[in-house]
Amino acid sequence: MPPVAGYFRYASLDFESVVAHDGSAPILFRRLTERARGSAANFIDASIVPVGADIGIHTHTMDNEEIYIVLEGVGRMHVDGEEFKVTAGDVIVNRPGGTHGLKNIGQVDLRLIVVEVPVVPESSADPES
Repeated sequence: MPPVAGYFRYASLDFESVVAHDGSAPILFRRLTERARGSAANFIDASIVPVGADIGIHTHTMDNEEIYIVLEGVGRMHVDGEEFKVTAGDVIVNRPGGTHGLKNIGQVDLRLIVVEVPVVPESSADPES
């Protein structure tokens, strides 16, 4: 049993095999949390992208942004038509309405945490409105 609610140990998670966003091969995935009353995140996922596998290139709606936190491995990130290498310690913020994908180009599993947060329309965030 975890020491506190909301505590997760990555190494002991039970993952599910899924093809993410029409990727070329399955990845391993575990939803850690889903939107709950008062929560800032829509969800938090732990993912493992095996060597050669990918999270397919996809486009989000304007009501959320997605944050990728790379824990281990090497990948090629696609963000809005640009591609670049990502490694452990990198954080990528995928903007609302943005297009992105991630492929493992390394020799070991690519491990990451994905956090999706809702976007508050500017008119709602403006205290003067």
